[in-house]
Amino acid sequence: MDNRRFAILAGLGCAGVVLIAAVVVVALLVGLIPFQAGGMMQEGEATVSVSEVTRVVQEAVPTLTPVPEQTEEETTEESPEGSPESQMVEEETLTSLYEAANPGVVNIRVYRQQAGMTGQGAGSGFVIDDEGHIVTNAHVVAEARAVTVIFFNGLEVRAEVVGTDLDSDLAVVAVEEMPDDVVPLTLAEIEQVRPGDRVVAIGNPFSLGGSMTLGIVSAIGRTIPTADTPFSIPQAIQTDASINPGNSGGPLLTLDGRVVGVNAQIASQSGTSSGVGFAIPSNVVRRVVPALIERGSYAWPWLGVQGGPVNLLVQEANDLNTQQGAYIAVVVENGPAEEAGLQGAMGEEQILGQPVPVGGDVVVEADGEEIRDFADLLSLVAFKRPGDTITLSVLRNGAEQEIAVDLAARPAELGP
Repeated sequence: MDNRRFAILAGLGCAGVVLIAAVVVVALLVGLIPFQAGGMMQEGEATVSVSEVTRVVQEAVPTLTPVPEQTEEETTEESPEGSPESQMVEEETLTSLYEAANPGVVNIRVYRQQAGMTGQGAGSGFVIDDEGHIVTNAHVVAEARAVTVIFFNGLEVRAEVVGTDLDSDLAVVAVEEMPDDVVPLTLAEIEQVRPGDRVVAIGNPFSLGGSMTLGIVSAIGRTIPTADTPFSIPQAIQTDASINPGNSGGPLLTLDGRVVGVNAQIASQSGTSSGVGFAIPSNVVRRVVPALIERGSYAWPWLGVQGGPVNLLVQEANDLNTQQGAYIAVVVENGPAEEAGLQGAMGEEQILGQPVPVGGDVVVEADGEEIRDFADLLSLVAFKRPGDTITLSVLRNGAEQEIAVDLAARPAELGP
């Protein structure tokens, strides 16, 4: 059995909670619990599969400018990558990046009451505006009795939690006092981020504040589970920049100092960095954080189905001519999808000794956009609003039909 696990980077040293064995199970932001033929759960191409998912309740583009045209006399050969000259340029870039960004990164200290005793935890965060608002992870400040913020110059001040959103694992705390030379960090445009881009993580790993690590964007469009809800976070960024307990809530930055994500999770056998870390993407931060500042919460839309990708066995069992689309296995009772008439699986067949659902709708388009897999459906619904109507093109019994669904606000509980 593969013993890899997801560790929520909180740093409190409490015992982890085993979520499920064999594979990651995530109930998506659209209310979809992914499955794989053979009884195993997965999230299409966007899911990290592990045999055991453990939550450790611990603690804790570039702006393009034209290059001046060179004359013949000015033209010089570029230094080959890996040469001393190119390494020197990168070192200077990283040093300048750290000096510019680190003043906007903070350490977060959390005090919790546990079993009649007060314990401490540690995490990270970053300043998002001039009013003293600081972004971090919801799991960093969960159940906090008190929170303090430590700035780059050592100044420690009390902070107030102004809003949390468990479904995105984001939170905002506010302070009344900041050093004069703190500069808020800005958010990057996620559309400009590509695998292979250089990124750095700055934070408070193992309570070592102001630590910076370098890596690349390993992948984009991942779907990761949240700590305390059955829903998932879409379009997460995977990175090999070293992320460890205490980094939670800190920024993942492009080399021009823009925040591309909020560091949140790692996939690890040991609970420390193994080169597979995940950050909540900046487009989710940009959507959720203003609502947390304004009213303390964020309302996510809900479709109300469970399902997964169309793999080979699902294609064969349902006599489909494509492996594109999101397969609907279950329609949640009294949810928007049921009211609109979406259809879940009617039974199952055995193929190669594996149970495979049959009879469910396959969503191939939503609002005119192609749905390649389950993650596409997740992302499209996640960036709508409760009350919005979406038009789904579904395959049912060999024919394509359109179904309009009025999205609802996500319920506090999904029930059994």
